[in-house]
Amino acid sequence: MMASTDAGRSLLARMTNDRSSTEAAPITISIRQFRYPEDYLSVLQLWQEAGPGIHIRRSDQPGEIAKKLQRDPDLFLVAEMDHLVIGSVLGGFDGRRGMMYHLAVAAFYRYQGIGALLMEELERRLRAKGCIRYYLLVTRENQEAIRFYETRGWERLELFTYAKDLA
Repeated sequence: MMASTDAGRSLLARMTNDRSSTEAAPITISIRQFRYPEDYLSVLQLWQEAGPGIHIRRSDQPGEIAKKLQRDPDLFLVAEMDHLVIGSVLGGFDGRRGMMYHLAVAAFYRYQGIGALLMEELERRLRAKGCIRYYLLVTRENQEAIRFYETRGWERLELFTYAKDLA
């Protein structure tokens, strides 16, 4: 698989067109900025089908996504193959710390490096903004995601997470 970003860099990984095939056929995966509203329904469906690790909330509604894109649209990325959205990650940066939300890859394309490519591109963009540390939230029961993050250098913090609705 050849993965390219909209910045023109190339990243290499491995993937095949047919998982049952013993010969690897290269496919191009593009990592690009999310386009609103064109990508919204595809990404929402991806999140809805991602499993119990992604919780769709009011902040994922179209109006809230549009507000997020006013702040840092370059941190909302999708992985695309043949014009099909197969992965996404939503990042944020407040000028001090970064956040990663909703890293998701379609079930058929998991374990092929696409989630890692999305995370690496998000990290590159966060570094370019001056971010020195970023965070993510993961539910305790999502062991698959916990393994994924820990093998990539993430450390669990002993903190309590609080939330308060303002509207």
